[in-house]
Amino acid sequence: MSPNEYRPHLLILLEDKAHNDIVNGFCLNLNVDADKIECLQKARGWVNVKDKFEKKYIPQLRQNLNKHILLIIDRDVYQNRGSYVEECIPEDIKNRVFILVFNPNPESLQRDIKQSRENIGQALAKACSERENGLWEHPVLIDNKPELERMILSVKPFLFANSPEK
Repeated sequence: MSPNEYRPHLLILLEDKAHNDIVNGFCLNLNVDADKIECLQKARGWVNVKDKFEKKYIPQLRQNLNKHILLIIDRDVYQNRGSYVEECIPEDIKNRVFILVFNPNPESLQRDIKQSRENIGQALAKACSERENGLWEHPVLIDNKPELERMILSVKPFLFANSPEK
């Protein structure tokens, strides 16, 4: 089901199934208003995330101020992927576009903490909702802290309707 286009909502454009599993777990958290999230079809690679964002979603974001988008990619062994994707974000929509980079990938996080990807997603949602660091402090995710802070300020009011304020 797609979110109401006339209300603030978050699109999630992701690279692969591992990211999708984490997003599904995130949406299962009781504090997350999953009706405000649309997980888009897997792009099958970080370059495709960037290309789809540029071709399809930049125009949509310009037409609808209620739309926000999260791009999820893996760094793998290439340190500049996040920067490369960030360079394609136009200034007029930058405040509604967020990039989450797994360093190197979600599978390494899963191996380290020995949890399912869905459980990882739930733990990340709990940390966001309660303004705690939690799994966001893990080496695979720690580099996202500034972007996470920026994103929480923007999407928490509509995405975490039931979360406690801290």
